[in-house]
Order: sequence, then structure tokens, then C-alpha cells
Amino acid sequence: MRVFVTGATGFIGTAIVQELLSAGHQVSGLARSDASARKLIDAGAAVHRGNLEDLESLRSGAASADAVIHAGFIHDFTRFPEVCRVDQTAIETIGKVLTGSDRPFVVTSGTALVSPGKLATEDIIPAFNPAWPRASEQAADAVAATGVRTSVIRLSPSVHGDGDQYGFIPILVNIAREKGVSAYVGEGLNHWSAVHRLDAARLYRLALENTASNDLASDTAIQSTRFHGSAEEAITVRKIAEAIGRQLHVPAVSLAPEAAAEHFGWFAHMAAIDCPASSSRTQEQLSWHPAHATLLDDIENGIYTR
Repeated sequence: MRVFVTGATGFIGTAIVQELLSAGHQVSGLARSDASARKLIDAGAAVHRGNLEDLESLRSGAASADAVIHAGFIHDFTRFPEVCRVDQTAIETIGKVLTGSDRPFVVTSGTALVSPGKLATEDIIPAFNPAWPRASEQAADAVAATGVRTSVIRLSPSVHGDGDQYGFIPILVNIAREKGVSAYVGEGLNHWSAVHRLDAARLYRLALENTASNDLASDTAIQSTRFHGSAEEAITVRKIAEAIGRQLHVPAVSLAPEAAAEHFGWFAHMAAIDCPASSSRTQEQLSWHPAHATLLDDIENGIYTR
């Protein structure tokens, strides 16, 4: 297939591009700069100039492809509601191009807020939460309701591996460096799930190929299929903090919940959230079997603290 990929030069996107190319697909990646374009060319992919706010570039990229993977997102938490609207509009724009065709569309979301406090599974469809205005899944479902072959990949809070500079683990590492302690909230027994970027990339390919081959009856094409990018379903944040502390040679310490906001700033909610996520159904349906390093292995191997 000729696959149009947004976010193609990002941490996860570069792995997706390589995974698709290795499987024999052709890739056109969205590139907003000369440096991004060179990255795609060096990887063996075609360059499609534009960005997530350039809707015409999204339309033309989708129109010239057999399938679309939307892995792009503007990671600027200082204007989070705005970039969430950009993401929603991008999904709606691409979806309109694909309506009336048989071309698959894979959209990116996350597992963290699917069912906080209990194990998230693929069948849980959370209501929209105005406190967290990212509406990727709702936008994908609206596209699916028009008959587009749509699936959603929910990524774990930590997608880890070499080259991770802007994810949640680097945030924790930077805070620990600044504060001189690697902290967790309370007993630190709240859980995150995690997945290696190369395992996540393979999941995108398998989801795309599955979505393309599914025989979707009209009464089942109302809602997107959900897949979970969760290789490890439950790692305590305390273990993560302790591993970071060992690498930075700083103590791992417990914070009272009321002290978390001052220590973690805007990241306090994620530091305290309990969001384990299962991928049992995903692994069975797609024959996806994560095989790369665990999150704690990556931390202990020093990739975040070199």
C-alpha cells in the first residue's frame, strides 16, 4: 500500500516509517521543514510538504494514498486545548477525503484516561472529558460512522527507547535533575503501562493491515476498532522513580499528595495517575507479541541519563 503518515519524522513516526518500508509498503511522510524532509529521504520514504495546521496538505496527502496513519500531534502542553483542536480538525479533514473509499485510516490516542484506577481494556469507550480536551477517539468514531475503515491505537503513557527526548520519562528525569530527588506520590503504587517504540511501530503496521483486510458490514462500521500499545500493563511509578534515582545518583523519595503540584508542576496529575492497561485482546487479534526492551531495562541501561 501507499501509506501517508503524519508525524512521520517524530520519535514514534520514524519507527513506523521504517516498519512500513521493511514490510514492502510505500510511504509518503508529512514534513514541515527541510530537516524533516531530509530525514524521510534518507529513510527511503517520499516527502509530502505541509503540517497539521495546513489542511490542504492533509487533503492532498490523503487523496494520493491507499491508507493513512495519523501519528502526528503538536506536543506543546502550554497550549494544550488549542493543539487538541488542531488534532481533531486534522482527523476530520483526512476522514472527509477517505469517505466513500475503502482506504484504512489509523488514528492515535492514549490509554492513560480510558479508565483511571482500574485496568483499561480495548472495549472500554470513555466519555469525553472536558478537563482533558484531546478528542482523537471521538473524531475517529465520527469518521468511522461515515463508513471509513477506522482504527485507533491507544499508546501507553510511556513509549520508550533510544531517541526519546520529549516523552513522560524524560520529563521525570528532568524534574529529578532539577530537584535533586526522584519523587513519587504517596506509596508510589499507582501504575503506568509502557511499550517500546519498535513494538509500537509494528503494532501500527499490523493494525493498518488488519483494518484494510477486515470485511466491515455497515452495522459494524459505526465505531472505530481500538488497539492497545501496551507491552507492560502495570509498572508502579515508584519503581520508575527508583530506577531514575539510581541512574542520576539521587534519592527516590515519597511526596505527600498535597506536595505533588509544587514538585511536579503541570505534570502532577500524570505522576499520580493509576492507569494500567491490558493489550490481551490486541495481541490475540493482531498476533502482536512485543519483543523489545522493557521500560525499566531502558532506564537502567542509561538511555535517559547519558
